[in-house]
Amino acid sequence: MTGNMKQMPRRVVLLVIDSLGLGSLPDAARYGDEGADTFGHIAEACAGGRAEEGRSGPLAIPTLERLGLVRAAALARGTLPAGFDGSVEPDAAWGCSAERSRGKDTISGHWEMAGQPVPFDWGYFEALEESMPAPLLEELARRAGLAGFLGNCHASGTEIIERLGEEHVRTGKPIVYTSADSVLQICAHEEAFGLERLYDLCRIARGLVDEYRIGRVIARPFLGSTPADFRRTAHRRDYAVPPPPGTLLDFLVHAGGEVIGVGKVPDIFAGRGITRAVKAGGLEPLMRTTLEAFLAAPDRTLVFTNLVDFDQEYGHRRDVAGYARALEWLDGALTPLLGALGDGDLLVITADHGNDPTWTGWNHTREYVPVLVKGPAMPTGALGRRETFADIGQSLAAWFGLAPLAHGTSFIDPATAAKRRGQAA
Repeated sequence: MTGNMKQMPRRVVLLVIDSLGLGSLPDAARYGDEGADTFGHIAEACAGGRAEEGRSGPLAIPTLERLGLVRAAALARGTLPAGFDGSVEPDAAWGCSAERSRGKDTISGHWEMAGQPVPFDWGYFEALEESMPAPLLEELARRAGLAGFLGNCHASGTEIIERLGEEHVRTGKPIVYTSADSVLQICAHEEAFGLERLYDLCRIARGLVDEYRIGRVIARPFLGSTPADFRRTAHRRDYAVPPPPGTLLDFLVHAGGEVIGVGKVPDIFAGRGITRAVKAGGLEPLMRTTLEAFLAAPDRTLVFTNLVDFDQEYGHRRDVAGYARALEWLDGALTPLLGALGDGDLLVITADHGNDPTWTGWNHTREYVPVLVKGPAMPTGALGRRETFADIGQSLAAWFGLAPLAHGTSFIDPATAAKRRGQAA
């Protein structure tokens, strides 16, 4: 660099709208998800007046529409979502992406977007009743000094608390359950059982489920005194298998950059490649924390946020109206974040899987996800259908000036990235 030229700061916000699928993938039938369409079915319900409950009319998301979400959905599903005419020209780069990893797990989606697709099958507790093997639960009870467990089935987290919460408080036996994902979830009352005791129990379980190839053990604390007022708290914690080395996070930290994980992101990566973990729960705190972290971030920082409420509160609970309201709220909350982007900054919006609230059951759905990229130095236009979430990690590696990752194809040309972010008078 010579004269009065200087390097632009390079910062990225990677915002995961947890479960915002755009339509079923070609292999969705293998997972029982052919026809699932999280965003499309929400838009259809809104346009048809079937998703009122505190809102009315077609889905109103002008900011996300300008960022290309509607065009990305049309690309994924083949037609425009109901309530949109496609007349808004995006002022960002936009596209959709398929998942290369097997399954439809949170871990697989996040690892893949960070450049590490999962080439193996996770283990699952497939039986709907007596889901976890007796030897596993017996050993867990022995090590934790417990009399036993309740549940041991596939269940919705809210339903099983309503059904077994009082018995748990009375007996001291934690509630264990699972789903179609590679998880063991342990639910306990924060006060009657103890939050730290629940965390300790989950740490023991983490070591025991490795032989079953289970991706996550999830602590699910709740409060309340009766089924009518039992509620899960924001003190959820995920105990995940560490990702293999070689993610975007590892590369950036090794190069002297920062990775700020917001919400459950640090847990998903088991802390690997995270320089600072920021806990928050709820859409408003998560977005506020993301903006605060970004505003204070130095050069070569990735702020990586998961907006879990879309999945946890609305997708799994099959709450179409709640999901729609949350999308409309987020649409407005994006304005200050977009206004904070400097010349070398990017905002990337994507998802980790689908969770169609109109679908049967309460599990994730195998879908395309959006890839929306906005920044003053980022060219606008269509990114097409990407073959793997790893294209996101590869592109951000190029943006940060890192060596190429092992997987994915960058939609940002490294030379162009260097030129566009490179010098400012």
